Amino acid sequence: MDSLWLVLLPLALGLFVGAVVVVLVHVAAERGSEAARLAGNVLPPGVAQVLEALASAAVVIDPSNTVRKASPAALSMGLVRNDALVHAQLRDLVDGVRGSGEPVTTDLDLARGPFGDTQLHLRVTVSRVGRRDILLVAEDHTESHRLEEVRRDFLANVSHELKTPISAIGLLAEALESASDEPEQVRRFAEQLTAESERLSRITRDIIELSRLQATGSVTTARLVGVRDVVAAAVERNQVLADANRIEIVARGGKKAFVYGDERLLVAAVDNLVSNAVRYSPGGSQVGIGVRRVEGVVEITVTDQGEGIPAADLDRVFERFFRVDDARSRSTGGTGLGLSIVKHAVQNHGGDVRAWSSPGHGSTFTIRLPEAEPATAGSDA
Repeated sequence: MDSLWLVLLPLALGLFVGAVVVVLVHVAAERGSEAARLAGNVLPPGVAQVLEALASAAVVIDPSNTVRKASPAALSMGLVRNDALVHAQLRDLVDGVRGSGEPVTTDLDLARGPFGDTQLHLRVTVSRVGRRDILLVAEDHTESHRLEEVRRDFLANVSHELKTPISAIGLLAEALESASDEPEQVRRFAEQLTAESERLSRITRDIIELSRLQATGSVTTARLVGVRDVVAAAVERNQVLADANRIEIVARGGKKAFVYGDERLLVAAVDNLVSNAVRYSPGGSQVGIGVRRVEGVVEITVTDQGEGIPAADLDRVFERFFRVDDARSRSTGGTGLGLSIVKHAVQNHGGDVRAWSSPGHGSTFTIRLPEAEPATAGSDA
């Protein structure tokens, strides 16, 4: 019995020591893993996967303000560069939350990247994550902010544009009352009153049309439309004014040109271009309308022989209420919305509109639309 005990005792001690060593190694490994995570080598479980899946910009920052992980959106917005936050405003927010421990949400306007001119409007939330890290999440509200600015500008412009004819109508109504015993004055004031009311009606109609076009991103009830029919309808609408000003409208091409879309909107777009060409052309001149098919695209070109548009204004002619010659535009009845309507109507059909001009030699506007039957398209219409 004693001899058996002498044999088993060293074996038992060996097993015990081995078990203790295994436990110590496991504890050391666990502590080492925790220390490594706290030192910044490993993110808390699941954080990296969440950041990769986020559509918003998200960044995890360690105690030395080094970016440990950034979502794809944060990188594409230019918020992170060389493992650091680019913008001082973001770094200040992170430092503040690290000091107070309280989460913060605020709106910031930041440049896109270190050298970008484009402004981002962000809703930024900063809070602690884990024991030592800071999580920064930025939601991009740039587009909604831009649309809100556009809405405010549009309302301001509308108020300004409506104010003039409304005031004029009020003054003319008072003048009519005071000149009731003078037939010639009454006739003159009545003519002016009619002109101002027609102008007010045009502005209101164009505002409604433009608002409707901007509210719908695309044409929902498209059908096959013959471009020659569109051009013919636009010419008919402007023929009386053209004849009164001794302006010849010449239309060519379009016999085999078809597009998918809303015929009424397309007629309105071409009508606006033809109307502008007629109103700004000198008497005795010609307005040309050409249609051709080129590599699956239908081009509708309207050319006049007017005064042309200065190069500095050419990029702005499609802006709402922009007028190259404000006084002349008002005298010819322009609302400043016609080219904006053209732009949005064409864009809603998946096309674009381009302008070319040579001061003193006239202007050319070209609508480009996807052809309905590209297999039959050729270089000539």
